[in-house]
Amino acid sequence: MTDSEPAPDILELEVGDVANGGFCVARHEGRVVFVRHALPGERVRARVTDTTRNFLRADAVEIIEASPDRVPPPCPFAGPGRCGGCDWQHASLPAQRALKAAVVEEQLQRLAGITRTVVVEEVPYPADSEVAPPPGLGWRTRVQFSVSGGAVGLRRHRSHDIEPVDECLIAHPGVELMGIERKRWPGASGVEGIVSGSTGDRLVVLRGRDRRKIRVPRLDVPVRLVRGKPEPGANLPYVRESVSGRLYQISGSGFWQVHPGAAQLLADAVLEALEPKPGDIALDLYCGVGLFAGVLADRVGPDGLVVGVESDGQAVRDARFNLRDLPNVSIERGPVEEVVADLEFGRADSSSRTQNKRGGGAGHTGGSRVRRADLVVLDPPRTGAGRDAVAHIARLAGRKIAYVSCDPATLARDLAYFSDKGWTLESLRAFDAFPMTQHVECLATLVRG
Repeated sequence: MTDSEPAPDILELEVGDVANGGFCVARHEGRVVFVRHALPGERVRARVTDTTRNFLRADAVEIIEASPDRVPPPCPFAGPGRCGGCDWQHASLPAQRALKAAVVEEQLQRLAGITRTVVVEEVPYPADSEVAPPPGLGWRTRVQFSVSGGAVGLRRHRSHDIEPVDECLIAHPGVELMGIERKRWPGASGVEGIVSGSTGDRLVVLRGRDRRKIRVPRLDVPVRLVRGKPEPGANLPYVRESVSGRLYQISGSGFWQVHPGAAQLLADAVLEALEPKPGDIALDLYCGVGLFAGVLADRVGPDGLVVGVESDGQAVRDARFNLRDLPNVSIERGPVEEVVADLEFGRADSSSRTQNKRGGGAGHTGGSRVRRADLVVLDPPRTGAGRDAVAHIARLAGRKIAYVSCDPATLARDLAYFSDKGWTLESLRAFDAFPMTQHVECLATLVRG
């Protein structure tokens, strides 16, 4: 078959290794095929779903020879052509973690030239939870549902089409208690259910072209409601999460780890990796509502300083509120690559981006005077930090860098940038913070090489 010839609708394939993105790799007449709903070593019949010049995409619709790691998907909405939220429901949990480890290893080797054995660790469900769901299920504390004609569902893979659902098995029990999927939402285009994994706070965020026309049904439990996109600076309903004895407020759809055990685990892991000392200066980049800044501030003590940097205005307001009792914390607002450049080159900026109010917690004005940091933690979005930000961070950091990432590809790319600037990967941990999906959380610790 040449590139110009159409592929058959159904292919019989020998499935090879796992690939980043929830696929396995096969070949048909020399052409690469990325296959979903398959496992390495299987023989399958797969329906072609997409054709490009260089490769095909396909869904395994019949398993001729099954892997010993294959299990029946627990969710009735999982499978070829169905809900696209989960990638590995057909694999046992140990096999899922092995697949994710293989992806991280391959990305490190291919993009950063790093050869390393990776073990993906389980993220324990909090021991004090009132309800402990089955392993791998019931962990997602934030679920974005799509709405079509008032009916609720989840997007199909690589599609705007909606798979109607009446229950999501990876949703936290607190989200399911609301009954979102079993109601109708006329006028809405999306409904996000949010529950705190530690306090039980509940929040529903509505999306739609005209928020005044969204009809909100009576839910099964009381919730706080955010209707439409709020005005900038508006006080939003929030949920509260507890980590290391401190409460963090997260307003609206603000970022927080979705697995109820992930925030505490990552906070502990970052402290273990960085080994902060009293008097240290630390940067918390892409700090969100201040999770890592809060735990670092306790370790560096009153003679130390933690500077958090975040671009989202609502997250900055939350961070300043959450850390208001810590005089050794400064929260700077602005794009990380711009703020770290100002810090590195000593450009004190009196604009609203870095202006803080004096008077205690998260209002420390020392941030704009920092020229060097002993420690840096960064937790960028899925797109990673990028070359420019890495260059500034590499020059600012003194002793150690902890890089938290939810995307192995952009993590590996940025580790290559750090290597070019003289930083070496000391250790790497990976966490299964998103069971049943392709996603994995990583923590890379770097030291000056």
